[in-house]
Amino acid sequence: MDVTVRLPAALRELADGRPAVILPVHDGDSTRALLRELAVRHPLLHRRLCDDRGELRRYVNVYVGEEDVRLCGLDAPLPAGAQLLVIPSVAGG
Repeated sequence: MDVTVRLPAALRELADGRPAVILPVHDGDSTRALLRELAVRHPLLHRRLCDDRGELRRYVNVYVGEEDVRLCGLDAPLPAGAQLLVIPSVAGG
């Protein structure tokens, strides 16, 4: 099964300019496993999203469908055909 990771314009340069990255996952794989695969294929993007321990940075929001990953946890299994949406926080004033 494949999972689509949708990226905002600000992060696309770290994924060869693409608006989305499609990654293979196996039954029962979690968001954490998907992020590890992302680290292999797009290491600069992974470093922008995750810290040295592999945890999401506090200013990055990731949704699986409409569910915030922080609520369901990085180790929750991904549903078949899942789509992840990455939304970095925007600061301003």
